[in-house]
Amino acid sequence: MHLDEFIEGFERDEAAEKRRLAAEKSYAITDHLEDVERQFEQAMQGDALFGSTSPEIFVGRSGYPNVSTGLLSPVDRDATAETFATSSDWYDAGLGIEDVLQRRTGMLNSTRPTSVDAVSTGRTRGSDTGGAYDVWNGFVGVQREVAIADHPVDVEVGLDGKPELDLEFDDVGTPTGPRAHATGADLAENPHVPKPVEKTLSDDDWRAEGAMTYLYRRGFDVYDINTILSAGALGQANERSLVPTRWSITAVDDTVGQYVRGTLRNSDTIDKPELWYNEYMGNRYWVLLAPGRWEFELVEMKAPQSVWNPRPETGYYLASAHEGYEGRTQYVEETAGAYYAARLGVLEHLAERGRQAKCLVLREITDEYWAPVGVWQVREGVRNAFDGEPGVGQTFRETLSAVSDQLPVSVGALRRKSELVAGLQSQLSDF
Repeated sequence: MHLDEFIEGFERDEAAEKRRLAAEKSYAITDHLEDVERQFEQAMQGDALFGSTSPEIFVGRSGYPNVSTGLLSPVDRDATAETFATSSDWYDAGLGIEDVLQRRTGMLNSTRPTSVDAVSTGRTRGSDTGGAYDVWNGFVGVQREVAIADHPVDVEVGLDGKPELDLEFDDVGTPTGPRAHATGADLAENPHVPKPVEKTLSDDDWRAEGAMTYLYRRGFDVYDINTILSAGALGQANERSLVPTRWSITAVDDTVGQYVRGTLRNSDTIDKPELWYNEYMGNRYWVLLAPGRWEFELVEMKAPQSVWNPRPETGYYLASAHEGYEGRTQYVEETAGAYYAARLGVLEHLAERGRQAKCLVLREITDEYWAPVGVWQVREGVRNAFDGEPGVGQTFRETLSAVSDQLPVSVGALRRKSELVAGLQSQLSDF
């Protein structure tokens, strides 16, 4: 599709841009928390939440290495547990911010304090040696069984007191809802563990990076892998430990992304600049691909009333991160986990085509993104930007010019922040 035809349908809705947070925000979440409290009282049997199904685990990072670790279970006993676990299915189902928050408020986080190194020594599965490597009994052991299973697992969780009915937000992880102190947990069924996961468990000489890419090559999505990593079930025996959920998400996106990038090193490049677009949850993604060896940059443009704008009084806030052909050696600070999630979405698309390219992702975070739901929506927003056909231009300059009228900042402001726009515009004009 020619670039002019592609861009024609993207006239900016000025009225929509001026909507303020108060006009957009729904207060249904508060009402839903009241329903959760009622469901919790109905689900309790004495001091235990019985028959709860745990589709996810959570490992906190506050106080590291002494952290809070928990099982996330739907309070509604009639709920379909699979739909509560963070996955690409949420995008396919068209979930909005309210939908995500309602699901997370409906998940009880049964927590216990522990040291991440409580899982670092041991011999064989089934023994309880007191280390993270081979803890299969007690609360941490149940948590690990839940993490490695290929379906939600029924557990009985002992609780001390009523839950705290609130939401905790994070720019990387999915929000967590009501939290209660767990006195213990027991499996109510035998979990089924896929053979590739059993292989990574049994091979205690295998570094975590190799185990992650092995699972990815076997068809496991990053959502499954980061849960297994977080539970301390990957890596060499003396290095296995619980990994805070926020860190495991970014670690898996980064590791898998590096692996996919490596498969493209000798690939041909795309022929002409391409422009792709997607919009999800108040986030707009413009993905510009250009001929050349791999290079990647994410530029975020954060509206004054969007989440994570540190200086709303100055208007749109720009953040960026960049890597060349050899990748990065330092963690991204400005764009954090969103960088690795967006990069993975682009690399997966290029791997499907067997091509490499220079890539600029422009993420506009509008004021419609009024509550952070985690970088999964960035990953899925970019992954699904490649549905349909792109706009095809003749030069990078032409492609950037076509999209510039759709952006909330000037090309000059973008050039001052973006290494690709500043350094490659003239070079790519030859294509």
